[in-house]
Amino acid sequence: MKIIPVIIAIAATAASSLTIEARKSAPNVLDIKHTITDDAIIFPESFEIDAQKRMESWYLNNYTATDDRYRTMPDVEASDEVIKERLANMPTVIEMPYNSIVRSYIDRYTKRSRQQVAMLLGLSIYYMPIFEQALEEEGLPLELRNLPVIESSLNPNAVSRHGATGLWQFMLATAKGIGLEVNSLVDERRDPYASSQKAAKYLHDLYDSYGDWSLAIAAYNCGPGTVNKAIRRAGGDPKSHDFWSIYNYLPAETRGYVPLFIAANYIMTYYPEHNISPVLPTKPLVTDTVHVSRRVHLDQVSNVLSIPIDELRILNPQFRADVVPGTPDRPYTLILPSQQALAYVMSEDNIVQYKADQYAQRTEVEPVSDRNRDVADNTISDDEGSLTAAHPENEDQTAEEPAHPAVEQRNFSSAKQTHAITHTVAAGETLSEIAQKYRVTVADIRSWNSLRRNAVRAGQQLRIQVSDDMAETDIRDTATKTNNKSTQTAANTTGNSSSASKSSTKSTQTRKKTETAQAKPTTHNIKNGENLTVIAKKYGVSVDELRRANGLKGDAIRAGGSLKIPASKKSTGSSSSKKSSSKRRR
Repeated sequence: MKIIPVIIAIAATAASSLTIEARKSAPNVLDIKHTITDDAIIFPESFEIDAQKRMESWYLNNYTATDDRYRTMPDVEASDEVIKERLANMPTVIEMPYNSIVRSYIDRYTKRSRQQVAMLLGLSIYYMPIFEQALEEEGLPLELRNLPVIESSLNPNAVSRHGATGLWQFMLATAKGIGLEVNSLVDERRDPYASSQKAAKYLHDLYDSYGDWSLAIAAYNCGPGTVNKAIRRAGGDPKSHDFWSIYNYLPAETRGYVPLFIAANYIMTYYPEHNISPVLPTKPLVTDTVHVSRRVHLDQVSNVLSIPIDELRILNPQFRADVVPGTPDRPYTLILPSQQALAYVMSEDNIVQYKADQYAQRTEVEPVSDRNRDVADNTISDDEGSLTAAHPENEDQTAEEPAHPAVEQRNFSSAKQTHAITHTVAAGETLSEIAQKYRVTVADIRSWNSLRRNAVRAGQQLRIQVSDDMAETDIRDTATKTNNKSTQTAANTTGNSSSASKSSTKSTQTRKKTETAQAKPTTHNIKNGENLTVIAKKYGVSVDELRRANGLKGDAIRAGGSLKIPASKKSTGSSSSKKSSSKRRR
């Protein structure tokens, strides 16, 4: 009976010896990180950028200078031992091991992506101090500043196929979870300062969870859940694992993330050794901030302070539609060149008032009143069932301001023939002005030209769909203006002997037009951005008179509607005198 326990003890001892031998023969973490190989390397989206286009960006053209060394001189070959030694000599807290996977990413940077490296070096002059400050505040290793290099190629407006956005490539849910604001007007994932602060805190939390930077960096890319799953599949003590021991259990894209991070740190340190051009700043881009508690458009800031709109967009990429939606309860930070920050504070009223009607936002709207609806209905011909423009009866007003209500045109566009024209954007011209010129909407122009925002640049060509009858009207108006100008020029060259007679004739004509205007009210077609105060001032009547004439209870009106303008001696007299004065000045 004692033989059985002895046999069991011998078997247990043998099994223990085999386990120890297996552990000795199995590669440990230290071996894996240096010997691991992968024949299916996947390069991330950051390598798919148009480096030449980025090299021609406003910032690199205006604030940096580079040479053609990266293009004219070849890469300097370096052995595995040399690169391994260089990685070991870098002053980093995060471990930078060398293996064939790391080498493949380094070769991509030094051979096929040399122009991209030059571009990254130029952009890093502006962005790296922002990243380093955020990392310093969290007490994190500064080598993490190169994560945006591999995430977005230092493009604050980068958007991945999966929707990750900004320098640090946050997904929408992650961004909101860590406190970044994302809506139609503001996307703080694109804000270099806000996103860097949140990224540093997020990385700090990941490191606290894993206690290993390679795992924390991998979790930043694919999420903690994916890393935890890979650790469970790898088996053993979870605390014994690092990125390299779970490499084969991670998604294909994440496998290359840590090796690429190591390669990015290498190339941003040793680029001169590979004949890649050093990029030098030609002048410092020194910035300051102002708090904006009023809604303002970047075009308004650009025009009043004479700051290029491209510079404002580079400094403030978080404002997706070029609008700073500031309110007293929620002010926003606007970054400006330091010499312009005080100018903004001193000129804020002028900035907000610049083309205020064009950039105004309606805060109150009311349905059209019964009397206004009757006026609008009268613009439709009973016989034809198609739109008929409601022209004012005052002859002078018709010549100066032909009525083309854009809303009604869209509602009945099926009754009209259209054709496409090409419009070349003039310097200082906005999309709103172009839309008004062709009697279409900003949304139409954006749709026809696949524009994601309202910004256009001088020289840009836009496709516009215009109605055939509009083209005929424009030609007729142009001919009328030309004839009037010729008549006026001839009048200016007439001798002094006929001046008194012509003045008398003009006075008589002005009185006749005034009497006609007093006898017959006119109609005004409401345009985008107009309100009762603007319209009343235009015709020299009061707001109360406009309300009474149109049966309005409040001040709300809608673009595309019509208003009856009451007859007024003040409006006709002042209008005539202004025209006469204007003609004399010209």
